[in-house]
Amino acid sequence: MSEINVRKRGQKWQYQFEAAKVEGKRKQITKSGFNTKKEALDAGVKALAEYNNSGLHFEPSEISMSDYLDYWLENYVELNLRTNTIAGYKGIVDNYLKPKLGIYKLKSLTPSILQNYINKIYVNGSSKSNLKRISSVLNLSLKYAVHPCKFIKENPMQYISMPKYEKKNEEDIKTVTLKEFNTIIERFPETTDYYLPLMIGFHTGCRIGEVLAITWDDIDFKSKTISINKALIFNDKNKQWYFGPTKTFTSNRTIKIGNTLINILKKFKKRQMENKLKYGEYYKIIYSKEELINNKSLQRLCVLNANIPSEDLKQQNVICARIDGNLLTTNGMKYVSKVVNYELNIDFKFHSLRHTHATLLIQNGANIKDVQTRLGHASVETTLDTYTHSTEDSSRNTADLFEQISKTK
Repeated sequence: MSEINVRKRGQKWQYQFEAAKVEGKRKQITKSGFNTKKEALDAGVKALAEYNNSGLHFEPSEISMSDYLDYWLENYVELNLRTNTIAGYKGIVDNYLKPKLGIYKLKSLTPSILQNYINKIYVNGSSKSNLKRISSVLNLSLKYAVHPCKFIKENPMQYISMPKYEKKNEEDIKTVTLKEFNTIIERFPETTDYYLPLMIGFHTGCRIGEVLAITWDDIDFKSKTISINKALIFNDKNKQWYFGPTKTFTSNRTIKIGNTLINILKKFKKRQMENKLKYGEYYKIIYSKEELINNKSLQRLCVLNANIPSEDLKQQNVICARIDGNLLTTNGMKYVSKVVNYELNIDFKFHSLRHTHATLLIQNGANIKDVQTRLGHASVETTLDTYTHSTEDSSRNTADLFEQISKTK
């Protein structure tokens, strides 16, 4: 093991210790400029510890779970995952993991501590999906601590048993009836900014971020399709809106749409052009400029009046814009959900339209593989797991249909 040597150089002190050999030649790490021998020695001890720990600014055996989670977020999550996923992981770390597990040393986390933690979340009434997200993030963070970091020898989460949920305790898939949807549209008719995103969500099953990122370039009126290739996302750090990647790779898809939505889109394209003429120089134009954030290429959005030069920016002809051309965000759609819930007394959030779309398709005999592709699920198992009730109803209808056929003479 290297030893720290301290010596005086002129009026200042210097520390020095042996580093690993490079191509068989000895290498030394030195630093000078300290006023006293003690300052040099203390700095040398710290530097040697950091060197022995591959440049870490902490002792792996002493780091708290709270500090380790920050390290994991910075060195793995922010560099490798998508923007929305990063935000989701940070939310779980800050709201669930740090408050209860942060005070423990990383090396002190045992299966019994973690099992007790998971059990308490379950007993406190957490939904199955929420508990699954929490345990997944915890498992991934500890797995990283084992490899490649080698901070701990094994992942204690591998010994955890997840509580079993009865069907009655599972989080419900929120849908709306056709009557309820028509009530919502009566409250937000085509003269409002919210009519078009509601109609697109209902007719396609797209996520809210996907809907608000659709541009006219993504619409093919001839083939009657919408291309889903980006999503509207918010960056918590700089409080800016971006066009970023969709939730997963399979979320990039082309969706067939019917004449009802085609006619609505044609009508709104014409209306958008009329509004642009009406507002003139005060009409808002949405632009984007590429930025590299956490090694990911995102399109930062900005809104300028029509008369402001923008040579270095790319114009984004967003479909779901406000009447004056301004950007419509997820915050605006949250307002819709509040009105629907508290004024119309309908249990609703925008994602309900996605569930409604899928449920209606499955219950009316749509091929489950086609529904999977339409929703952008990574696998058909995801679709089956999410819409178990709908697929059971479809299976029952199929059985009843065969029963009728078999009795026909």
